[in-house]
This record gives sequence, structure tokens and C-alpha cells, in this order.
Amino acid sequence: MLIADAGLPVTVDLTSVVAAEPDPLLFATVSGAHLYGFPSRDSDVDLRGVHLLPAAALVGLREPRETRSRMWETDGVELDLVTHDLRKFVRLMLRRNGYVLEQLLSPLVVHSTDAHAELTALAPGVLTRHHAHHYRGFAGTQWRLYERTRELKPLLYTFRVLLTGIHLMRSGEVQAHLPTLLGESGDVAPGYLPELIEAKAAAEHGAAEVEHERVAADIERLHTVLDAAQAGSELPEAATAHDALDDLVVRVRLGR
Repeated sequence: MLIADAGLPVTVDLTSVVAAEPDPLLFATVSGAHLYGFPSRDSDVDLRGVHLLPAAALVGLREPRETRSRMWETDGVELDLVTHDLRKFVRLMLRRNGYVLEQLLSPLVVHSTDAHAELTALAPGVLTRHHAHHYRGFAGTQWRLYERTRELKPLLYTFRVLLTGIHLMRSGEVQAHLPTLLGESGDVAPGYLPELIEAKAAAEHGAAEVEHERVAADIERLHTVLDAAQAGSELPEAATAHDALDDLVVRVRLGR
């Protein structure tokens, strides 16, 4: 089980990582800049996934540790692993959280199970037109960070999440890979974004060598496009997969 097998330019064996987890991992995927299509030479590898707490941990008096995180370095590669218990992850899915859906649907899979496949199959049933709020809010946070630091990374994040939101509202598909989005959103994506992606490859925290007024106008325009895409979206108002996800959580927890 190698990270390189997931298409990344690094080779790290994750067999021991999965084995060392205190509870079973249902899946682990690569998120962050590698998933978004603009990693730098010095980017760390963000691993995200789901673990399964034993039933006893959820019925006793002690509050369970539903989220776990750890960072370490292997062969010069810094890795960051964050996992949620299955129940918490599914609740996040149902709260219109695009971030966890991107993790679940990431094509950069480093560990998978049948439960992962079931979650993936049910993901379309949680998509709603209100996911636009997630991407609108995320974009606002990253834009404020860019205005404070003038770094390229939060600027690319701002463009990425707006284009992901627009694409989701238009197509019903979660697509987090910015270069792919540029090809599929050519009618709204600024033409200079490929140059910014190339510049980001040189340094994780490099400055954005762009005209601020120009990018500010494009960000404002993309917010308008997202608003229109949400208004015209064919996505439903509410999730339809609640009962199926509840059944999945119970079955997997009880080992059936």
C-alpha cells in the first residue's frame, strides 16, 4: 500500500500506518493540495479518512474521541492523518459539508473497504443546492486570508472552491481538482489560473504575483456565477440518503 500507487510523486508505504491505528480504518484518501491539483515541491501529504469505534465506546459514560489526528515524517515526506469515527463523518456528510465529500470521493485512494464503497455510492444522495453555502463561506475565509498575507496558496484555494461550487451546482458532481475544473468551466474560469498553478509548484507559501484589483474583480464575478448556478440548480433542497446512511452506520458498527 504505497502513496505512489495513488498517483503522487512520493513513495511511502502506509501498511504499517493502517496497522498502527487503534481502531479499524474504513478508508483513507489523499486530500489537500495534491487532490486540488496544485501541490508544491515542499507540500505535505494530507491523509483523511474514517475509523470505526467499537460499539462499547459509544454507549458508556465516557465521551468517545471521535476525531483523531497525527503528523509525522517518513523518508523526508511530512504526512498529516485526520480521521473521524463513522457516525461523526456521516453526520458531517448530512450537514452539507463539501469538505468531507471531497475526501470521501477523492480519486487518490490509499486504503479502502466495502464500507468505503457503500459510502461513496450513497454520496449523491446527500448533495443539495445548499452545498453552495459551504463553498461560498469557504471562499470568503480563504479570500480574507489572501488579503492579509497576499500569498498564492489561499488565492488558489479561493478560486478552487468557487469553481467547485459552480461545477457542483451545474452538474451535480463534486470535482475538487482545479486543472480539471479549468477545462470544464472555461466559460467562467480566469485565463491566468494555469500560470498561478505553475507558480505554486515552486513554493508552498510564495507570494501571489498578480494584480490585486484584477483578481478581486474575478472573485466577485465568480460569486455572482455561483449565486446564479445555485438558483438554477437541479439539485434537491434536502438530502435523500439519510435512512440509507443510518442503516449503513448501524450495520457496520455491529459488524453485520
